[in-house]
Amino acid sequence: MSPLLLLLFLSLATALTCSASPQIHIGFSASPQSQTAPFESLFTDPTGNFSLCFLRQNQNHLALAVIHVASLQPLWLANPTHLASWSHTTRLSFNGTLLLSDPKTNLLWSTATTGGDTLLLLNTSNLQILNKAKATPIWQSFDFPTNTLVQDQNFTTAMSLSSQNGLYSLRLGNDFMGLYANYPENDASSLGQLLYWKRTALEAKEVIKQGQGPIYARVNKEGYLGMYQTSAKPIDVQKFDSFQQTPTASSFLFVRLEPDGNLKGYYWNSNKSSWVLNYQAITETCELPLPCGSYGLCTPGGSGCSCLDNRTRFEPGVGCFGGSNGNLCSEKIGGDSYSVIRRTGVEPPHKELDGHVTTPSSAECEGLCERNCSCWGAMYNNVSGFCYIMDYPIGTMSGSGEEYKIGYFKVRKSESGKNRVGVRVGVVVGVMVGIVFIGAGVWMMRMRWRRKGVNGMLGEENGSSPGPYRNLGFDSFKSIEMSGQR
Repeated sequence: MSPLLLLLFLSLATALTCSASPQIHIGFSASPQSQTAPFESLFTDPTGNFSLCFLRQNQNHLALAVIHVASLQPLWLANPTHLASWSHTTRLSFNGTLLLSDPKTNLLWSTATTGGDTLLLLNTSNLQILNKAKATPIWQSFDFPTNTLVQDQNFTTAMSLSSQNGLYSLRLGNDFMGLYANYPENDASSLGQLLYWKRTALEAKEVIKQGQGPIYARVNKEGYLGMYQTSAKPIDVQKFDSFQQTPTASSFLFVRLEPDGNLKGYYWNSNKSSWVLNYQAITETCELPLPCGSYGLCTPGGSGCSCLDNRTRFEPGVGCFGGSNGNLCSEKIGGDSYSVIRRTGVEPPHKELDGHVTTPSSAECEGLCERNCSCWGAMYNNVSGFCYIMDYPIGTMSGSGEEYKIGYFKVRKSESGKNRVGVRVGVVVGVMVGIVFIGAGVWMMRMRWRRKGVNGMLGEENGSSPGPYRNLGFDSFKSIEMSGQR
């Protein structure tokens, strides 16, 4: 963002701030006032680094958000899946419960708390509801993360991060951290999720003690994403680029689950007023879930995307055949329900997380998938004999270049025909338009030659066209000439 634009936004934020205090009390209410501002600040933390605000989304919608003021980066959203309208009728109120509502849809979001008397924004970006008679907050935003985990925020097994598009999530297991692709209920596995990245705790400094409670994760300001259990020592450390660098007073770290399914860490560089990429869980593009879309082929080394069938043209943003959610169990297996793509030199990017069996041949491996209506594909290793069954919609495969790795993929015929139908329609329309233009051209040429022939004959017979008849055609002239001979 340019310094001029940032200054404009900050000026708007200052002008639209409803409360300069880092806390508000029962009876507070506010509605968006500006028709054009990208956000309206409600109140800030004691340092002024963070603000609770109305954040404009998709031009005419509103989210209640905690943002990093210097960058306008949202760190927490109250209502990411149920946006309010950006209208003076939308209202945020605090009466012990924090409520976001409008007259059309009534209650949009609420903390569903009772007994609160103070709303406080800490210098960690944590929004809390307090009861002064109690020593602990009765509600806090740190317990309900959206797509972002900030430094010193505990991430527990009861929580999840969800990407902004809702396609991916981050969750903790008994001894690991995992990234999952989310599918609609009953569309993939019985859990509706596919594990595509897994980080098991190495337990180098501290071991997991059975019966001592679940693990949790936290971004440490020293520059790493750690997993912990009961001790201050981590059971696992994922180092950032800024690991063990002396943090400055204005430095700030967070990790965010991105729309492409990668978990990335960022560091605030106050000297350059920008976020610096500090960490990536997945470093190779081809190891992401859908870098080339459904039934796409990603070639390592930056060679780009293509389609598994080696015939369909890959279209950025569209992929090859579109998604194939669900399964084939409600359709006739084989026959007209699906076609098959076979391709050598490919493999799932996360095959080590898929279960496998051993079969003596690729044909037998294919048979296991062919007879299973919930199976969308199989990958056979002709050296090890491992057969990987893919009981989930086919995403992007990774090109290995090793011909002994054989892929078998089912494609719904309704999906496989989509791109080709578009191409065929385009070709037919193009041919028809061409025929029309050619026909029109031929007709015009014939008319020109015909007129040229008539004029030539008239010139030969009369030397010049007679005055009253000079604009008449050949048939009219002949009719007049014959009537004069009667």
